[in-house]
Amino acid sequence: MICWVLYDIKNDRSRSKIAKVCLQTGLYRVQYSVFLGKIEKNDRDTLQLQIEELMDESTDSVYIFPMSKDELRDTKLMGQAFDKKMITDELKSLFL
Repeated sequence: MICWVLYDIKNDRSRSKIAKVCLQTGLYRVQYSVFLGKIEKNDRDTLQLQIEELMDESTDSVYIFPMSKDELRDTKLMGQAFDKKMITDELKSLFL
């Protein structure tokens, strides 16, 4: 499944660690606090647990949104958006 991870983390060190975990999971950074990529359900659950350990639930927020490949293909990108081809079946990439 395709998955978005978005966050607002107050602590710099925690934010850096969460970004590192997202990258190690194979997600692609599309903005400073936004990641996207193909991830299996078990890996998504593991990622969620790792993030929960690093974040402060009283001040931070993290969103993990699943998305189908069809929904990603229908997504409209404007301005300096990421290259959607890196996530879809159209090109081989880290995620497929």
